[in-house]
Amino acid sequence: MVEIIDLSQEIYEGMPVFKDLPQVTMEVHNSHEEWEGIKNPKKRTPAVHKLQLGEHTGTHVDAINHMAKEYEGQSIDKMPLSMFYTQAICLDFSYKTLKELIEPSEIEVACQKQNVEILKGDTVLFYTDHYRKYFNTDEWPNGPGISTASAEWLAQKGIVAFGVETMSSGVPKVSNKEVHHICGKHGFTHYENMVNLHQLIDKGRFRFIGLPLKIRGGTGSPVRAVAIIE
Repeated sequence: MVEIIDLSQEIYEGMPVFKDLPQVTMEVHNSHEEWEGIKNPKKRTPAVHKLQLGEHTGTHVDAINHMAKEYEGQSIDKMPLSMFYTQAICLDFSYKTLKELIEPSEIEVACQKQNVEILKGDTVLFYTDHYRKYFNTDEWPNGPGISTASAEWLAQKGIVAFGVETMSSGVPKVSNKEVHHICGKHGFTHYENMVNLHQLIDKGRFRFIGLPLKIRGGTGSPVRAVAIIE
């Protein structure tokens, strides 16, 4: 039996976005009534929506060119698909509080407790329960995140990506900018705004898929991230 767990937020108008990123707007562009030639219909049944949103909306993956200006040209459409289709583990950091850092020694302890190992080419997901506790509240931007030391430690492990429930991979104004720079320097990436990570705790290893849109020159892309457990 195969279980597929959806790790992606809904995309909808008015959803939370990071700082000054584009707000999501959604409207009916074409209706079935218009296509059928009905004049002044009482109801417009959506046939096509018009969406306006940023590349870093909802559950998304960052391209290397997003990490810093020196990585210009390393856009989402040029990153190998193998980075988005990997083996993965999910580690339990649900005890972490607002704006608290996750350090390398704590990652090692989590691996030991859950009897898992970080292998080269893995995606490592960090469950903090921040989504279920704080989504769409004033504290939503203030979640825990990995430290710069953890980013360097993960790079040395040879992972291709890690994922978090929060809107930023590190803690803003503490480690977030630096974590992005480390990802760029070592050529790995991260997913933000993930959900349902609690369903992956103690599941061991699983297949992770987080394929981005093929946006020419893109700095990132929304993804439909899933975990596949056999």
